[in-house]
Amino acid sequence: MNIRTTVPDLAAVKARQQGAWSSGDYAVVGTTLQIVGEMLCEAVDLRAGQRMLDVAAGNGNATLAAARRFAEVVSTDYVGALLERGRDRAAAERLAVTFQEADAENLPFADASFDVVLSTFGVMFTPDQERAAREMLRVCRPGGKIGLANWTPDGFIGALFKTVGKYVPPAPGLKPPALWGDRDHLRALFGSDATIAAENRRFMFRYKSPQHWLEIFRGYYGPVLKTFAAIEPTARDALEADLYALLDQFNVAKDGTLVAPSEYLEVVITHR
Repeated sequence: MNIRTTVPDLAAVKARQQGAWSSGDYAVVGTTLQIVGEMLCEAVDLRAGQRMLDVAAGNGNATLAAARRFAEVVSTDYVGALLERGRDRAAAERLAVTFQEADAENLPFADASFDVVLSTFGVMFTPDQERAAREMLRVCRPGGKIGLANWTPDGFIGALFKTVGKYVPPAPGLKPPALWGDRDHLRALFGSDATIAAENRRFMFRYKSPQHWLEIFRGYYGPVLKTFAAIEPTARDALEADLYALLDQFNVAKDGTLVAPSEYLEVVITHR
């Protein structure tokens, strides 16, 4: 019996993803995650003067955290509008940062260019996960560190991906982004060239109410915005109900606000 394996069109997937992250304004959500960038810089023990690359930087949470520690920072993303948000934030704090549009699967830097390579909830969304991991290893010098913050499959954002995936399924054969939050998968991605240490952490989503969270994510978070836009009105009502049920499941607040713990994996990879 022949079993046919579906191979996704990764270029088409990337184009759709780039469109999704370019829609809305991810920075409205991204700025709330700043503490994760600060913690990741501490986890890799970032030192002043080290050359650091932020991959799939979004609006620059790890970028700003590293620049505040006087590292030499290059901030990259394939969505130019998000880099503009990071550039505005860096200018407001008078931080020296180089911003450059770049694809995480094809980084335009020489081998061993950086002491530290970071990504907070960014590189995990690349369609070709193996290639992205190879690129991060390639540009990190031997003895250098790669620091990652990745949502886990079973946490709040992992559950959000599964919920929206019921309405707009991912391309057949595409590996879920939340696999980057699994230790075994990371060992498979980075292989024998890396020593991996990982800790489970929680980020607390804090909003005025569940309704406020939905308003923000529906209006500004590309994957949710695009899902609502792609489905029929009756399906939108069903998706909204599913999202409220998800929020009710994770919300630990009892005062009408939203406090939703979301598990992520804080990863420090030492390049051998």
